[in-house]
Amino acid sequence: MEISEQNGVYSGKLVKSFVESDGKPKVCDKCTDARRDQPIMGMTIITGLRKTGDNEWGGGEILDPESGKLYKTKMSLADDGKKLNVRGFIGISLLGRTQTWERER
Repeated sequence: MEISEQNGVYSGKLVKSFVESDGKPKVCDKCTDARRDQPIMGMTIITGLRKTGDNEWGGGEILDPESGKLYKTKMSLADDGKKLNVRGFIGISLLGRTQTWERER
C-alpha cells in the first residue's frame, strides 16, 4: 500500500502484485464503479482521508477489492509509525473491523 497526500487529502493505492493462479493479474470484478474489471495492482482503494488528530485520519472510504464493497474508514499510526491501524465500517465505527498493516522496510 502506498499512501499519498494532495492538498490535505490522503489516498492509498495497492502496489503489490495480485495475480490469479493462472498468472493473470487479478481484477476487481465485483466493483460497481469505474474500477470494475480494472487490475487490483495499482488501484486506488483508499480515498478522501483527512487528518483528524495526531497520527489519526478519518472521513474517507476504503474499497475491499475482493467483495467490491465500499466502507467508511479511519486510520491511526501505532508503534512509532511502524504499524497502521485501518478501521473499515458501515454507519458508525462500532459496526466494523480493524486490520493492522505493518510498514515494509
